Amino acid sequence: MQAMRLCSGPQAGPSGRCARSRTRCSAAVAGGKVYIDPVKKECTAFAPATVANLGPGFDWLGCAVEGEGDTVVARVLPDQPGKVVIDKIEGDNGRLSLVAAENCVGIAAIETLKLMGQPSCGVGLTLHKGLPLGSGMGSSAASAAAAAWAVNGLFGSPLTKDQLVTAGLASEAAVSGYHADNVGPSLLGGFVLVRSCDPLELVRLPYGGNGPLYFVLVNPLFEAPTKQMRAVLPRDVPFKSMIHNSTQGGALVAAILQGDARLLGSALDSDCIVEPVRAPLIPGMAAVKAAAKAAGAFGCTISGAGPTAVAVVSDADVGARVADAMADAFRTEGRLEVNSKAVVRLDPEGAKFV
Repeated sequence: MQAMRLCSGPQAGPSGRCARSRTRCSAAVAGGKVYIDPVKKECTAFAPATVANLGPGFDWLGCAVEGEGDTVVARVLPDQPGKVVIDKIEGDNGRLSLVAAENCVGIAAIETLKLMGQPSCGVGLTLHKGLPLGSGMGSSAASAAAAAWAVNGLFGSPLTKDQLVTAGLASEAAVSGYHADNVGPSLLGGFVLVRSCDPLELVRLPYGGNGPLYFVLVNPLFEAPTKQMRAVLPRDVPFKSMIHNSTQGGALVAAILQGDARLLGSALDSDCIVEPVRAPLIPGMAAVKAAAKAAGAFGCTISGAGPTAVAVVSDADVGARVADAMADAFRTEGRLEVNSKAVVRLDPEGAKFV
């Protein structure tokens, strides 16, 4: 396990601790200021989908998964120091704002430039949405992570992924809430435990052993906005429920470190605080959960805020059967068409240049 305590601002060092940032990009002095110059004209980055909460790990545990994600192209805007412009967005059906300060990619880019210091140019962004909005697969986090990594790459990657989580977190706070369980793993890859948001402290959890692990993701044609799904959360939690979720959260971490897919699925399936109030808002979710386990899944729950359902298996062929069973349950019991279904592995890398 690797713990990271991060500081925001240009003083954050390569390790994520408070120290003057060392940049690998070119720098020029003008008017008494040190300007950071880009090292390329354009940079493209991809960030993967994520599964947050994992049942009882609400707001403190998430993981990156292979497959779909968002892509951002960052380009240099000469003679516009510090300015961020969104040139184009594809795949959102015209629903997202092109105003940088109102869009997660723009906010992440702005915060990334602040972390660098004094850029000598501005940045233009193009977002290619590969993830549906309000899907429960970290759509906004993937956009923010890809934007931060692309802008960072434009200047020669002076900041580490650890440092860039703060830029992504600022973006998430503006559009879906102040939580890092999506943007952390989308940037860093693998399983990430959020020990604290203020100050930000993340712990990477390596999946132990060599045992196979697959996530079955089924996304119905139904939107569950994060803010709406957070509004139904209970203000007070019974002591007994708190103890139950704490023990199951511990089991989640143990399962990850031991590489135990069966225990991971069982713990993921056992949330008694959040899932019970959210599941009724997703048509057919109870039937989907039952169908997944009947088809061979170790457990099933809501991915993030939903409506995507996630199940855990250790065999790809079993995963395919589970995906079919979950999709059928959404159609027959929830009266929902299915947008996508996939059997995917853990993504250990997170954001990457493409």
